[in-house]
Amino acid sequence: MHWRPGKRRLVLVVAAAMLSTMLAAGVGAGVRPAAAGSVPAQVTAGYVVFDRASAITRVAQNAHLQFRSASLVKILIALDYLYARAPGSGIPPADLRLLQSMLRSSDDNAANTFWDRNGGPNIVKRMIGKLDLRESAPPPLAFPGYWGYTAFTASDVVKMYRYVLERADRWIRDFILGNLRQATQCATDGRDQYFGIPRAVPRPWAVKQGWSRFPDPVPPNERCTSGAVWSEQSAIMASDIGKDAPNPPAFAPVVGGQVDLRRRALHTSGTIGAGDRTILVVLTLQGLDIPWKESANRVTALTRSIYQAGQP
Repeated sequence: MHWRPGKRRLVLVVAAAMLSTMLAAGVGAGVRPAAAGSVPAQVTAGYVVFDRASAITRVAQNAHLQFRSASLVKILIALDYLYARAPGSGIPPADLRLLQSMLRSSDDNAANTFWDRNGGPNIVKRMIGKLDLRESAPPPLAFPGYWGYTAFTASDVVKMYRYVLERADRWIRDFILGNLRQATQCATDGRDQYFGIPRAVPRPWAVKQGWSRFPDPVPPNERCTSGAVWSEQSAIMASDIGKDAPNPPAFAPVVGGQVDLRRRALHTSGTIGAGDRTILVVLTLQGLDIPWKESANRVTALTRSIYQAGQP
């Protein structure tokens, strides 16, 4: 077939426009979105499935859209703490208990302790530089104490896991992933954090979950009771600092854009399979009228469809 010059230019322009549209949506060439219609109505989702064996992003949508991190930022808080220690110096027993509880059971009080002690937003700034997280930002200036208002994208969360797996010092990698592999079903605030990856994907996995703007303390009918680490005393001790401001604006400016502070956030993230082959990240925002169980079920169903779409 012989191309006329004008026709060839037209085809190239159209192809470039299509590629630009795909990249803007977080979908690169050769990358599949999950099945059409899998994201429920009135839910905003950004997700990525990255295959480390082939170094290919297999599934992506809204991969570069900023969400507030909720508890996913606890991985950066832990990394910052560990890198500040001299290799081989060990971790003081009290700090070790806090780190384990923060990573395994999403302990907010532990996160508050390290956030206050180690510089708050400067923790995020240091880790953004170290991990080259170009789409992340510390909490908005109006909310420096609220670590959960850190801005992440699904793409940067993948980079965060890749850093832990591929570039972090071995003892740090083993510590972070070793604790995420032991994620408890019940978080310290009383929530059942086995949604998304833990219920949608077979083991082995290592997970870090995140949520915000759900009722606190947890209503009795929503309280996790299986293998509980939650206790009434821990709920009494729970502090709002670091999680959610009482009446945040709908949006707040962050570096590189704006982050939604009003809608309910529910995120699942982690590594899956032998050798941590797959990294899966699903970030969602949902309405304030959607109860915990329905929100969790939505994220689990979405995660299952994304994972299946991302199989080689």
